[in-house]
Amino acid sequence: MTESLAFPTAVLLGLLGATHCVGMCGGIAATVGISHGQQQQARGIGLTLSYNLGRILSYMVAGALIGLLGHQFASGTAALVMRTLAGLLLIAMGLYVAQWSLLVTRLEQAGGYLWRYLRPLAARLLPADTLPRALALGLIWGWLPCGLVYSTLLWSSAAGHWLDSALLMAGFGLGTLPAMVTTGLLAQQARALMQRQGLRRGAGVLIILFGIYTLPLTALTGGH
Repeated sequence: MTESLAFPTAVLLGLLGATHCVGMCGGIAATVGISHGQQQQARGIGLTLSYNLGRILSYMVAGALIGLLGHQFASGTAALVMRTLAGLLLIAMGLYVAQWSLLVTRLEQAGGYLWRYLRPLAARLLPADTLPRALALGLIWGWLPCGLVYSTLLWSSAAGHWLDSALLMAGFGLGTLPAMVTTGLLAQQARALMQRQGLRRGAGVLIILFGIYTLPLTALTGGH
């Protein structure tokens, strides 16, 4: 696994993209976290963690699947093309997180076909008032169309092995965990913080820089 495809990098990408994650999944996370009210805060924490565990597991499954595909193109020109696409998609995601471009939302629209079938299943699990229901809800909600997840998936596919791709997606999920758990427990306060313009733009710029770093620029310029 190359340096730009390392586990800590995946965690960092999840942390930087947390402002987008809160916007996409914060509402359902808050619903799970407050299912039993403030008098049962410990139970709310358990439900929130169970939901997020399911969400991260779904990312890992998706990572393993795309890693199997990426393994077929792990060398030569195909690998360079994949890394280039991953870098460009991360740049687009950074522009979206910073609220400078909505181009990446077209990817989310493309993923809407599968979500039409999964959303009714998720609705049946509400209220997620038990640990198994919260886990199952997270497993389904992890497939919500999300440009950040899609761009990270494409990035992880360049790892060259399905297990490495799955681990990278696990790192990404862990990176989103602090913001998502906080959102699940503090709801409106956390969402208001993560939606601040300065925070979103700072995170967006860092994702853009990471996308540029991911591009195989040396190979594309003939080693110069």
